[in-house]
Amino acid sequence: MAEVFERLKQPAVVGEILAGVIIGPSLLGWVEPSELLGIIAEIGVIFLLFMVGLETKPQDIIRVGKRAFLVGTLGVIFPFVAGYGIAMWWDGSFVEAMFIGAALVATSVGITARVLGSMGLLDRETSRIILGAAVIDDILGLIILSVVSGLGTGSVDVTAVLKTAGLAIAFTVVVGLFGSRIMTWLAPRIDGLRVNKPFFNIGIILCLGLSVVSIYFGVAAIIGAFLAGMAMAEATENNPKVHQLTSGVTEFLVPFFLVNIGMQLNLSVFRDTNVVVLAIIITVAAVITKFIGGGLGVLGMSKREIAQVGVGMIPRGEVGIVVAQIGLGMGVISQPFFASVLFMAVATTLIAPPLIKIFFAEDTDKDGIMDEFEEHDVSDEYSRIG
Repeated sequence: MAEVFERLKQPAVVGEILAGVIIGPSLLGWVEPSELLGIIAEIGVIFLLFMVGLETKPQDIIRVGKRAFLVGTLGVIFPFVAGYGIAMWWDGSFVEAMFIGAALVATSVGITARVLGSMGLLDRETSRIILGAAVIDDILGLIILSVVSGLGTGSVDVTAVLKTAGLAIAFTVVVGLFGSRIMTWLAPRIDGLRVNKPFFNIGIILCLGLSVVSIYFGVAAIIGAFLAGMAMAEATENNPKVHQLTSGVTEFLVPFFLVNIGMQLNLSVFRDTNVVVLAIIITVAAVITKFIGGGLGVLGMSKREIAQVGVGMIPRGEVGIVVAQIGLGMGVISQPFFASVLFMAVATTLIAPPLIKIFFAEDTDKDGIMDEFEEHDVSDEYSRIG
């Protein structure tokens, strides 16, 4: 399916997600979502964000920090308000509306990172803004989810929410600011280790270790993996072997993550016309609010760059699904709302990659022209003309 979509000049990501829909319970029923597949999928997206981190230096994120903060903040406020409003308008309860708002909040940066990485555009300023905003997005989404989950149980522990938020912010800032310096200082010592491929081994330990630590601090595992990669970025700058080995692991595991998203979609619930209408309304709101919120955060940049950031923040992926599952497990979300959020999560994940490819196409065209120019031996051409 990835090959088919590449030949159609569409991102392979879309084909891999649709493969999950086809082989999953909705159509052929060859594979059922399971805990094992879920674990492999999560490890896949952890390695994907670690790979993205390896391509991102801390200074690059700090440089776009103000814009990333605005994009992340506005990209949370607009979707939450829209989700809450739609649920209340559709006769949902207050708690149900809060959960729908929370499900629309968090961006699945794994999808955007996968597309930008395959296009070789992770070094773009807009890409860095998207990645920085996704970290802020995740922390704000965590705070909202903590409050909403508390409402679902009937009470909100303000102290616990503030503690979680404080730990999450402190962890992100400390690792982001000092991780790179520590790893650069340790680089000569790592290089002196006798084990085979020491930088890669240390990188794996750091990636999985910070993923676990980030969960204890209340942040998603993928943020810990991204910060681990960013900490290793400068230390491995002149060590391409680390990137090659990490890329090999990532290419094997990431399709599990994408296919698993597709398998979550149960098409049978859409036999009810009302559910279809609700799902479409929520999906349209999810796309528009992220696009507007992300775009407003980078006002002053060119129209094309504003659009790039807007579409980069659209996919919800597994994040929206997890929030909806929490609400369903607590018994505060009805099946129609759950099905609609599930549809929105998969639909935004499918919609975003083609849009990213369209709006970033001019950048890849410029790169192609420059690469061709740089590879062209001007001296030989001059001699031939002479």
